[in-house]
Amino acid sequence: MKTAVFGTKEFYRKTFRIVLPIMLQNAITNVVGMLDNIMVGRVGTDTMSGVAIVNQLLFVYNLCVLGGLAGIGIFTAQYYGKGDEEKIRGTVRLQVIFSFLLTAAGLCILKLFSGQLISLYLHSDGGVGDAAMTMRYAKEYLLIMYAGLLPFAFSQMYATTLRATGETVIPMYAGAAAVLVNLAGNYVLIFGRFGIPAMGAAGAALATVISRFVELALVAVWTHLHTDRFSFIRGVYRQLFSVPRKEAGRIMLGALPLLVNEALWSGAQAALNQSYSVRGLSVVAALNISGTIVNVFNGAFIAMGDAVAIMVGQRLGRGELSEARTEARWLSVLSVLSAVLAGGLLLPVSFWFPRIYNTSAGIRSMSGSLIRISALFMPACAYCNACYFTLRSGGRTGITFLFDSCYVWLVGVPTAWILANMTGIPILPMYAIVQMTEVVKCLLGWRMTASGIWVRNLTETGES
Repeated sequence: MKTAVFGTKEFYRKTFRIVLPIMLQNAITNVVGMLDNIMVGRVGTDTMSGVAIVNQLLFVYNLCVLGGLAGIGIFTAQYYGKGDEEKIRGTVRLQVIFSFLLTAAGLCILKLFSGQLISLYLHSDGGVGDAAMTMRYAKEYLLIMYAGLLPFAFSQMYATTLRATGETVIPMYAGAAAVLVNLAGNYVLIFGRFGIPAMGAAGAALATVISRFVELALVAVWTHLHTDRFSFIRGVYRQLFSVPRKEAGRIMLGALPLLVNEALWSGAQAALNQSYSVRGLSVVAALNISGTIVNVFNGAFIAMGDAVAIMVGQRLGRGELSEARTEARWLSVLSVLSAVLAGGLLLPVSFWFPRIYNTSAGIRSMSGSLIRISALFMPACAYCNACYFTLRSGGRTGITFLFDSCYVWLVGVPTAWILANMTGIPILPMYAIVQMTEVVKCLLGWRMTASGIWVRNLTETGES
């Protein structure tokens, strides 16, 4: 039985077949990332803060990669739904080219401006934290992380393509293996085990780079060994630039707003955290602790966004426009419910999780409060995420650009900057006020998705 907000049993069976592997992969990645963070945090506050600042900068690169690849992946999913193998091969080639270009750009920017960017987060508050030592650990960590940029881009290229075809299990296995390698490497290299000297922040970076090469090797080898199932992968690298110019232009024109959106959105998150950091290095440490555990619980509704992209995208590609609208609505409801459950579980966790870290009592208390604020606003974030992927599934990347990154730059970032630089408001109410902007965004998302402007079949139109 189905209703306007709840789907059929078959719908939920299909959804969970797709979303559970993605959710599990996200959970494994975030849990091991949490353990990684805890291990770095056991070394000391300065090391933890330095690594956190660099990861905030790398987050911008990572989301640019994911956004650009996902923008091309929209076409992959719809061409797969239509069964057009040659067009799928073209989208893969474009992802390869894109991965090379974006990595080159990322390396140039980070090498030229890393010192200035890191220093934006170094505000002394007279408490715990040494700005000079934090800068030293940050640069040490970043220098090694450069080597992991390209393998990250390529592993995500394969994973994005496989997921667009509905194959979510193999990327999950590859990701799980990589994070286990990362975890073992962290234990050995950060603290120094089995005769290897303790490397601290450098050890954490080296373990991450090794794990990214492992993930790329696993997902790439598996894909190329299964050309009977994924025949479009044959000859991808032999004729890399053979995508018809008109087709490449149409796809990149559709993907570009999504790339720009992810660049601006991730940059906005960096700007928000920079505004928060004005309140001192203690805030940088507390945000790092809270963000680590919140990311673990966010994984449920983030995976639901992938389900929207895959299921609704394939419906649109087959021309089943009414069914696409219905399933998008059901998936939005399921996403919010998953966030309500996750937020409810996160609240009690917030009282004991910060105690694991080797830092001051004040930072532990602050991070616990930040976790509780994030838990309360999690359902609103989940609904906005579902609206974003719904708009994106129909290739309406220009609208997603306005809804996502433009909104946060016009509302969230100015709010945080004004509160940080023109008032004396403490970090906790400041953080809560900025989170409240997501509630207003929910109303915009509801209006946009209800209008149906995103409902279109990209395989039969030249629109972008």
